[in-house]
Amino acid sequence: MIALGLLLFSALSPASLSGVRAGATDLFAPVLVTVSKPIQQAAGFVRNITGLASLQAENAHLQQENARLREWYQAALLLEAENKSLKQLLNVKIEPQHTYITSRIIADSGNTYVKSLLADAGRRDGVKKGHAVISGDGLVGRVVEDGEKASRILLITDINSRVPILVENSSQHAIMAGTNGDMPVLQHVQQGSDIQDGARIVTSGHGGIFPQGLPVGRVVDKDGVKHVKLFADVNKMVFVRIVNKSEDSGLQPGG
Repeated sequence: MIALGLLLFSALSPASLSGVRAGATDLFAPVLVTVSKPIQQAAGFVRNITGLASLQAENAHLQQENARLREWYQAALLLEAENKSLKQLLNVKIEPQHTYITSRIIADSGNTYVKSLLADAGRRDGVKKGHAVISGDGLVGRVVEDGEKASRILLITDINSRVPILVENSSQHAIMAGTNGDMPVLQHVQQGSDIQDGARIVTSGHGGIFPQGLPVGRVVDKDGVKHVKLFADVNKMVFVRIVNKSEDSGLQPGG
């Protein structure tokens, strides 16, 4: 009843109770501060929890975005490597009468005793046993097995590999033999031949397996033995070109 009376009195004469209100405010202000403090702390705690949840959600989103970016980055690196490999293939010119089949290397089936690669092109693509194989830098090897969908390439570094070669800008012929190492050696060098270090080696075309003029490497003399530092890095290839030799019309059977 007192509160109701004061409410009615303040409505009729607001100015007369202003001092009472001010005094009541001063009296109860410390109490209100004390009571509101836990509420404010609870509200701040809720805000912090809410902000932490928001940060956790944002962090999870950023982690997912980062994972997607890493995937795109790896894909970009792969495409860059493939693009570089395909561009390098254009550096080595082959004779106009020959065509070529571009193939991806799908496996390295070599070991300590056999140096070979598997390519994802076979007879259905026109690959035949004996076809020469090149990279963007030079000669790689030759096809020794031709499956329907894949073929095996014997590398020129293999100990069973023999390649007739010619010292460029000279008439010096020899045979390049694989050693299962990184650098084949020159054999059957003509007596009296003076092959200088750094001389460029190309295929001679003798024997009909390798087209004439394919770049092979440069001569390196080691303790009197002529080795060949190859242009092609057989350990870092993604694509190769298999040279599809045109048939000699003079060797075709008559009709």
